[in-house]
This record gives sequence, C-alpha cells and structure tokens, in this order.
Amino acid sequence: MTITKTDSSNIDFQNLVKHLDADLAIRDGEYHAFYHQFNKIDMIKNCIVMYVDHNPAACGAFKKFDDDTVEIKRMYTHPDFRKKGLAGMIVKELENWAKEMGYKKCVLETGIKQPEAIALYEKSGYQRIPNYGQYMGIDNSVCYEKRL
Repeated sequence: MTITKTDSSNIDFQNLVKHLDADLAIRDGEYHAFYHQFNKIDMIKNCIVMYVDHNPAACGAFKKFDDDTVEIKRMYTHPDFRKKGLAGMIVKELENWAKEMGYKKCVLETGIKQPEAIALYEKSGYQRIPNYGQYMGIDNSVCYEKRL
C-alpha cells in the first residue's frame, strides 16, 4: 500500500472522483445538481491517492476554507477495496498534511444518505456542527469539524 500526495491533475485521482460522482448521483438524487456545483476539482491543490498493489484504491482532498481551516473533499474508496480501513488512513493523512501546513481545524459536509461516511467521520473524532455556507438549510447535508 502506498500513499501519493498530489493535486487534482492526477489522472488516478480524477478517475476515482468520476466513480464518486456516479455513486453520489444515485444517492443524492434530486440534490445532485446542487452539490455538483461545489465539487469541481480543477483547482484542488492537496489531494491524496492511495494505491493497493499499484491499483488506485481510494482518494481524498482538502482545500482552504479560511486562514485556520481546511475543508475535506472528494473522499472515495473504490468498492473493490472497501472494509479495509483505507478511508480512515486517508482522513488521517489529510489531517496531518493540513496540520503541517499550519491549519488548526478541518470541516466537511457529507450527505445523510452516506451512512458509511458519517460513521467514518464520527469514528475519526469529528463533531457534528450546524450546516455551514452553502449547506445551511439543506436537510440532506450533515456538517462536521475537528480541531487538529
């Protein structure tokens, strides 16, 4: 297993995100177009791709939210590699990277129809917060934060 720090120009990251978007289109249904506008990857500079036996297995990213905070984005594990703890490793790696860059907190949004993601973030020490920014008033969204 190897972890590569990269940016959104990485082809393996882009391909994993395509799988993520296809999955979210089904899960989010009528909300998908709303969320999709906030999930463009072309300007994300901090991405991680995890490889298992040289196969791209999982990914995650963060972007600056404010001077002290990053927003975790584009978390995905390919179905062939689920239930192996990869997502938890990616979250930890993203947190460490953000901390190395001087950030003090992570925030994120996930959907109520993503129970695996909710369980991952809560297990990783994230606390539920009121929906922020564009997610305020969106019943399908759940927001979290964690101090680093």
